[in-house]
Amino acid sequence: MATAFSSDGEAALRRELGPAAAAAAAAPRGDLDGFYEMGRAAAFVRGGGFRKVALQFPDELLADAAAVAARMEAATGAEMYILGDTTYGSCCVDEVAAEHAGAEAVLHYGPACLSPCGKLPVLHIFGQQPLDVGRCAEVFRELYPDRQSRVVVLNDVVYAHAMGELEQQLCPEYPNIVFSRVVCGDPPGPAPPGEVRQFGRQFPVEAPGGLQDCAMFYVGAEGLALTSFMLTWNRCPFSSFDPTTGCGRRETLNVNRALMRRLYLVERARDARVVGILVGTLGVAGYLAVLQHLRELLRWAGKRSYTLAVGKPNPAKLANFLEVDIFVLVACAQNSLLDSSDFYRPVVTPYELELACNPAREWTGNYLTDFRDLLPGACAHIELPPAVPAAEAVPNISLITGEMRATQLCDPPASQLPPSTALACRDQTQALAEISPAASFLESRSWRGLEQRLGQTPVSKAVQGRRGIAIAYEDEGREQP
Repeated sequence: MATAFSSDGEAALRRELGPAAAAAAAAPRGDLDGFYEMGRAAAFVRGGGFRKVALQFPDELLADAAAVAARMEAATGAEMYILGDTTYGSCCVDEVAAEHAGAEAVLHYGPACLSPCGKLPVLHIFGQQPLDVGRCAEVFRELYPDRQSRVVVLNDVVYAHAMGELEQQLCPEYPNIVFSRVVCGDPPGPAPPGEVRQFGRQFPVEAPGGLQDCAMFYVGAEGLALTSFMLTWNRCPFSSFDPTTGCGRRETLNVNRALMRRLYLVERARDARVVGILVGTLGVAGYLAVLQHLRELLRWAGKRSYTLAVGKPNPAKLANFLEVDIFVLVACAQNSLLDSSDFYRPVVTPYELELACNPAREWTGNYLTDFRDLLPGACAHIELPPAVPAAEAVPNISLITGEMRATQLCDPPASQLPPSTALACRDQTQALAEISPAASFLESRSWRGLEQRLGQTPVSKAVQGRRGIAIAYEDEGREQP
C-alpha cells in the first residue's frame, strides 16, 4: 500500500465526505491565535526583519490559511505567501516553492520531520492538537505497572505542547522515566556521552546497558514517524497511545520481519545493474552531497545510475523507466521508508544501497534512515575499500537469481571516459560519436520503437489525415473511402 508521500491521488478522488465532514473541512478554527501561536510567529518575522514570508500548510490545515495569512500581515506588515501544495512530502520545508515567491523565510505549519534546511530561516508551528493528558497517563500506568521501568517517552510534534503536563503527572511515580525534547535544527557541537540526538529528538540515556535496556512509549497516531523510530531503535519494545481514539497498545509490528524485508531489498540492489536515483527532497541540508556520494558509489561498484526528479513518486511514474532495475530514494528520514510493494521495481534507501555496494559496510543490527549519517565526517560514514583488479575479484552467488556476481569493487574500465567528455572518435576517419548510456541500452533491445527503414518504403503522395481529438474525430462514424 503506497503512503501519502507516493500516493497517485486515487484515494482522494474516491473519498466520500458527508455534510458534517465537509463543513468541518471548510470552516476555519475558532482559536487561531492559540492553535497557530500567532504571537511567537509574529515575533520571529519582526525579529528577523523579513518582508516576504512563505506560509506552508498541509492539506488538512489549508482551510485556515487565508485567515492566518491576513492576521500575520496585520501583525507584522510583511507580505505573506501561502504554499498550497508541496513539491515532495508536506513534512519537509518546501524551500523551492518559497524561493519562487521570493520569500526570505518560511513558517512551516503542521507535522514536521524536523530535517535541517540549508537556505532559508524556518520557524516550525506544529499546531496544538488536543491531548487528554489524564487518559494518556492512565494508559501509561496500565502498560507499565512496574514503577521502576526505564521508559523513554516520545511524541508526535503536534502534541509537544502537552508533554510538560504529562511529565508532571508521571515523574513522581516513575523515577526512571525520560521525556524526549523536540529540537528544531541541528544542536551546536556533538552530542555528549549518554545523550541521543536523532529525528529532531533529544534525550539522555541513563540505563546501564544503554538505550537497548529502555522501553519506548510513543504519544501519537500510527504513521511514518513511529515506523522510523521502531526500525532505528529495533532492540527496544514499543508501546503507543493514540490521542484521537484514547486507546493504548503494545506495538505488534514484527520488526524482525520488517528488517528481513529490507535486507531482501539489499539483495535486489546487489543484483541490480542499472539504478535510478530518485530526488525526493530539495530542502533537506546535504541532499546534493549524498547524491554525489551515491553516484560515486555506484560508479565504483560497476553499476549505471540515472538521477530522476519526478516529484512525488508513484507506481505509474516509475513504471516508465523499464531499464532501471532498482530505485534509491533520497528523502527525509520519514519519507525514505517507502513501501514499494505496489511498484514495478523496488525502492530502497541510501543506507540499503550502501549495504549492497560498499563491501566495507556490514549489517550490525543498527538501521539508519537519515542519509546525512552516511556522508564523510558523519557518525556512520565508512570509507570505500581499495579497488581490486577485475581478474582478482572474488565472485559471489546471488541469493535471488542464483547467478554469479562480483562482490568487490573493481577498477573502472579503461575505456570509461571522464564525466565531462561526451564525444569520442568512432572510427579511424575521426568521425565523432556521442557517448550515451541510454543509447547503449537501447541498442541492446530487440524492439527499438518506430524504425525509419530508409530506402525500403515505397514513396506515396501525402493525403489528408483525420482531424479532431481521439475521443471524437470529425469524420467519426463515416466510412473511409
